[in-house]
Amino acid sequence: MIKFDEWKKIELKTAKILSVEDIAGKDKLYKVQIDLGSEKRTLVAGLKQHYSKEELQGKSVIVFCNLEPRNVAGIESNGMLLAVRDAEGKYRLLGAEGNIAPGTPIE
Repeated sequence: MIKFDEWKKIELKTAKILSVEDIAGKDKLYKVQIDLGSEKRTLVAGLKQHYSKEELQGKSVIVFCNLEPRNVAGIESNGMLLAVRDAEGKYRLLGAEGNIAPGTPIE
């Protein structure tokens, strides 16, 4: 169990995926550019076995924004896309329904 004050430290926001690129020599990873409304960021996401680049392009997603940056495959990843694993073992990205602007905080 964590206290509510700990939960409040986690910064989750909506984002729009702007571009998706392969990373040379990596069969599970994409380099993903996202729009958080007030800024754009680069993330590395292990989604290659679950989504094509075309399926991800333009998708609205939920991002863990204040996660400490991490170097993945030589790229600084600044956040994490949130996903769940379905009954078949595929990851499915979490998003928001409706017309939600990039950068909207999750409350």
